[in-house]
Amino acid sequence: MENKQNNKPKHQAKLQALDNLSLGISMVAAVAIGFGVGYGLKALTGYEWTLWLGVFWGVAAAGLNIQKAYKRAQKEFEGLENDPRYAHRAKYGDKSDNDDEDK
Repeated sequence: MENKQNNKPKHQAKLQALDNLSLGISMVAAVAIGFGVGYGLKALTGYEWTLWLGVFWGVAAAGLNIQKAYKRAQKEFEGLENDPRYAHRAKYGDKSDNDDEDK
């Protein structure tokens, strides 16, 4: 019998870890593909700057991957400021009650 209170998928933590791992892999792959394109352009044209152009394209693609992951995470955590579990932190920040006693 399933527990009706637990609506989370069974392997949600593993899927989140794989998603984070895929971001790192995609960043490395984007830079490697950009380098490959730049190296190919350099071999075809003989111009050194085309290699750096390809590297720039790879780094830019990696930056876009980071931006997409950030937007996805932002959408996932949207609405947490209204959650009562986080209301104190949202209102008062990270300051704890013990910070007042230290003064």
